[in-house]
Amino acid sequence: MSRTKIVVIQMKELIYTAIFAGLGILLILLLVFMFFPSRNKDTSASADAQATPYNPGVYNSEIVLGDATLNLEVVVDADQIKSVSFVNLEESVTTMYPLIQPSLKGIEKELKRGTDIDKIQVSEKSKYTETLLIEGVKAALNKARTNPV
Repeated sequence: MSRTKIVVIQMKELIYTAIFAGLGILLILLLVFMFFPSRNKDTSASADAQATPYNPGVYNSEIVLGDATLNLEVVVDADQIKSVSFVNLEESVTTMYPLIQPSLKGIEKELKRGTDIDKIQVSEKSKYTETLLIEGVKAALNKARTNPV
């Protein structure tokens, strides 16, 4: 015949075992979440970089036009271009190149509307001037980008 064995487990031991098992599982989960990178953090960081393409501030670039050097100033916000202008433009330059001011105003208007710098249409009558100004604006915007190319 078989004898029946009775095992007595005290309630105190069960409670201690359950608490330590729960703490062990919690510790393992904490270590896993701390040391394995989350996919959401990587996508949110790249989304932030795409959401704010520019570092806010004032950026300059130089344009050589004949014997004169023009300083082009671009003011940007975190997500848009605020203004494009010349710094200390001499009257002799505007006399020699009369299309420079209207061309810059047209480019500034397009950029404020949100048109991409590469998609701005240049007019036939001031093609050289506008191309030169666009290259200057691109140089200043490259300094302003959060991820320069």
